[in-house]
Amino acid sequence: MMIESVELKNYRNYDALHMQFSPGTNILYGNNAQGKTNILEALYVCCTTKSHRGSKDKEMIRFHEEESHIKLKIQKDGVPYRIDMHLKKNKAKGIAINGLPIRKASQLFGVVNVVFFSPEDLNLIKNGPSERRRFIDLELCQLNRTYVHALVSYNRILMQRNRLLKDLTVKPEYEETLDIWDVQLSEYGRQVIEDREKFISSLNEIIVPIHGKLSGSKENLKIVYDPCAVKDQLEAEIKKSRFSDKKQKTTLVGPHRDDIGFYIDGIDIRRFGSQGQQRTAALSLKLAEIELVKKLTKDYPVLLLDDVLSELDGERQNHLLSAIAPIQTMITCTGLEDFVNNRFPIDRIFKVVSGTVTQENNNGSDEASL
Repeated sequence: MMIESVELKNYRNYDALHMQFSPGTNILYGNNAQGKTNILEALYVCCTTKSHRGSKDKEMIRFHEEESHIKLKIQKDGVPYRIDMHLKKNKAKGIAINGLPIRKASQLFGVVNVVFFSPEDLNLIKNGPSERRRFIDLELCQLNRTYVHALVSYNRILMQRNRLLKDLTVKPEYEETLDIWDVQLSEYGRQVIEDREKFISSLNEIIVPIHGKLSGSKENLKIVYDPCAVKDQLEAEIKKSRFSDKKQKTTLVGPHRDDIGFYIDGIDIRRFGSQGQQRTAALSLKLAEIELVKKLTKDYPVLLLDDVLSELDGERQNHLLSAIAPIQTMITCTGLEDFVNNRFPIDRIFKVVSGTVTQENNNGSDEASL
């Protein structure tokens, strides 16, 4: 699986851009705030329909423009694919695969798998539960279409139920309709919980040896799924919480409040771990994510590394760089020193300055502006 090229029009700080990638390691370097991350974001959006930053479509469109286009050409099992994405300020995005429009975003999932790794991911363990749920959702949506349907349906019903809870203040007679929403919410919620349980279980099988290697066999890491309610008791727990829900005008029970815990030798490192332990566990999580995609899809994902190396010490850099050797990788950084120091093979180099991308030869000379 590899991304051959990307074309951008009116995306973030890019008026127009066309880039051809190597199937190996692609370096995008330049000072901060020049547009390096925007390119990785565009790749991620075109593969998953969502920004890794959580940005809305209109926020990704170039200033003073109404629309933005992303075109991605990929190779998968020797078969070419083209993904076209049309972002609009005030309408739903349009997506086409090989020139054929798709009706549901879920039809895009699985065409190409990507793993995004940014400095923010290193804080995944110490940050709030919403970020850990987002991690699960973004990965599972690429790997499991059943999960996509269950999650989208659950979130839609959750929004409608919350709206009803707010309306009960002026329309108390609507309370009896909560029973209908509770049944549907628990039905899709059980599927969400079940898929998350399987995902965490699969991750645990892979992450244990990875973290053991990173920690010099000194630590045993375990990920624990912490659901807000057990799936078989979800409907009963939702009904039990109704009084509190009405009082707070929101749904307090369900997988939208789940979390995952990280334990080293039985100690919760979210609360009691050092920053080094938290970062090593986060790195282990990303490396395990790569291996899980390979295991389930029989192919490596494309890896997007956004200025992560500068946040890691030398030993963790070496572990990461050795792990990505067989994978097509797009790496952003401010300079090439990290790769020179690690004697890491670089297949293609791009210099990014103020929304202009120049491909360079590996000896540092300019080749062409893109």
